[in-house]
Amino acid sequence: MPSSISADSTRDRILSAATAEFSRYGIAGARIERIAKGARTSKERVYAYFRSKEALYEFVAAREMALVSEATRLDPTDLPEYAGRVHDYFLSHPDRYRLMMWGQLEFAGEAGAVTRETVRRKAEVLRRAQEAGQLDPSWDPIDILVLVSQIAMTWAGQLDLVEAAADQVRDPSVAARRRAVVAAVQRLFPAGGANAEKA
Repeated sequence: MPSSISADSTRDRILSAATAEFSRYGIAGARIERIAKGARTSKERVYAYFRSKEALYEFVAAREMALVSEATRLDPTDLPEYAGRVHDYFLSHPDRYRLMMWGQLEFAGEAGAVTRETVRRKAEVLRRAQEAGQLDPSWDPIDILVLVSQIAMTWAGQLDLVEAAADQVRDPSVAARRRAVVAAVQRLFPAGGANAEKA
């Protein structure tokens, strides 16, 4: 019987190998055999921790969502800079961006419990900011959340487009792309609630 330290180590290796596997191949293309090999364990041990490949992905994705939330910190009074932090995070972790995108593609319309809870919690933070006069209350909180997130991740998977349109780009730097993200969100949801309609 392995000690709890050994068991935790095996589980951590499985999660690390699974994160790499799902990032590269998606859910359908991922193979438990490769995950087990990468984790230096057996398929049976992987299944002892996670009942299915889909359950393993959901756990990995939930853990990643928590890491993103912690690293980017949603601030409803400064959505432009929040968008900048999300931009920075996914540009620094393209593998994690791919991991999340695979889930959206392959689990379309089937958001997991953790995703639903994260969205619900963030929408509630935005709703309270609207009530406090810090955000324009004419927007539905879910629209604010999705629009800001999509703008923030605009360049995460397609920086190559800057090179493709090089003759049309004033400043090809990554910093310029970040400024564009922040400026776009600032136009929609100015920091400090400049466009909030006071009740």
